[in-house]
Amino acid sequence: MIIEQPATWLRWLYPRATWRMDKNVKAVYLTFDDGPIPEATPFILKTLADFNIKATFFMVGDNVRKHPELFKQVVEAGHRIGNHTFNHYGGFKHTVRGYMANAEKADLLLHTNLFRPPHGAMRLPQYYWLGRKYRIVMWDLVTRDYSKWMTAADVVNNVKRYVRNGSIITFHDSLKSIEKLRTALPESIKWLKEQGYEFKVFE
Repeated sequence: MIIEQPATWLRWLYPRATWRMDKNVKAVYLTFDDGPIPEATPFILKTLADFNIKATFFMVGDNVRKHPELFKQVVEAGHRIGNHTFNHYGGFKHTVRGYMANAEKADLLLHTNLFRPPHGAMRLPQYYWLGRKYRIVMWDLVTRDYSKWMTAADVVNNVKRYVRNGSIITFHDSLKSIEKLRTALPESIKWLKEQGYEFKVFE
């Protein structure tokens, strides 16, 4: 559970980050990390279009550089864009200056006020400095679609078990996730709709 739904102590570590939206509103916020890539992004976009919902894509700058046409498709479809650094940098593996520079390099392509740290963690000075420019968006529910130990059914069950009002739900726009997403994403969205959840994006 500490992975699927972050513990209170982890939320306290980054108190000004956004972990969950309004708990009094029956709405969820779908997010997709690590794209865009041609093997996954088109399917995600089609699925979202089929259900007529919008989501937020936390993109890796180098993937945008490699696939600018996919970036354009996501933007033109009306989805929100977030910064996920240029090289999918892990905060604890890099200096504050190097991490900040990598995030800024990504923003030259992304032009967004949203940021999510890769692996969901960063040094406190990185968190402080990034928070001066960006709204840092974490998560309330990680589907674990990236895990080789999880099946598509497991991903859907994680959504069903942990979702609640205001949940920020994390999927991945990646090679590790796509085969599970082909089943899990439409099934999860269908189930969430049946439960009466509205789908929102960050303002």
